[in-house]
Amino acid sequence: MKKEDFEKLVEEALSGLPRKFKKLIENLVVMVEEEAPLEAYRQTGSSPLSRILGTYHGVPFKHRGPYYGNIPPDVITIYQKPIEEICSTEEEIREEVRKVLIHEVGHYFGFSDNELREIEEEN
Repeated sequence: MKKEDFEKLVEEALSGLPRKFKKLIENLVVMVEEEAPLEAYRQTGSSPLSRILGTYHGVPFKHRGPYYGNIPPDVITIYQKPIEEICSTEEEIREEVRKVLIHEVGHYFGFSDNELREIEEEN
């Protein structure tokens, strides 16, 4: 898939977030990269043989206080190649992008991986 088409799927997923969450999101950049750099594996404690589909870097929303301001934006990065590798169709890619984006937005709001897994398993 062309990067531009993949980026449109990410934009679509971001637009599809519930309004009550979208209105709370500020100072956040969502970007697409081909695949996770080695540093992402180190930071997450993941094996380089595993697949990282997305990452969040920043100050989680629930940890922001009156001091928060005048800092670079938080960043969610969605990794195109590993998502395409686990999907067979464009519809599967669209759904996986949506899931990964929601997961990373969960980190933006301060949820841990364990908390997000529990939430994801309920749905």
